[in-house]
Amino acid sequence: MQSGQSGHQESPLLSQTDAELVLAVNNGQAAALGVLYDRHAALVYGIAFNTLGNSQEAEDLTQDIFLTFAKRSSYDPGRGSLRTFLVVLTRSRAKDRLRARQSARGVLNRWQSMGQQDSTPNLPLEHVFQNEQSQEVSSALAQLPDNQQQVLKMAYYEGLSQAEIAKRLEIPLGTVKARARRGLLKLRQTLTHFA
Repeated sequence: MQSGQSGHQESPLLSQTDAELVLAVNNGQAAALGVLYDRHAALVYGIAFNTLGNSQEAEDLTQDIFLTFAKRSSYDPGRGSLRTFLVVLTRSRAKDRLRARQSARGVLNRWQSMGQQDSTPNLPLEHVFQNEQSQEVSSALAQLPDNQQQVLKMAYYEGLSQAEIAKRLEIPLGTVKARARRGLLKLRQTLTHFA
């Protein structure tokens, strides 16, 4: 293997360490994120699936982990390997999702038992903050292409899994995943500029 410009542009990335690839991602090299994804997605998915017990949620979380990682990596190679970092991050996010799921069920149950909205706004500042965030997200979402907006709205507002979205839209699951991934990347870039 001689270092020349023969035809493979990806080969230099494939030979880089995780720390070098993280630096490349932080410098805007999207291909480096792809190499990291190929190396570590199975590990992240396995942990997510074991924690969440649902393949679609595990796939969604795997995608979110790498998108979050691309947006703002807090990984420090001096503190341990990238694999260890991803294990800790994935477990934490999976547990957050479980808590959010339980919390949402609890709120929904309480809301249904009350019958109406009389008991809802006991936390006005939280309501204002959530409304503000919702407006920023809606504005950023409106900047996406229609097909990406549609997939993200179905996933996050209607709570559909990627498989359910593919079935409803009558398109391949891979297309849904690609649209979601591209949409989330653009959405996060836009939201980063708001912050």
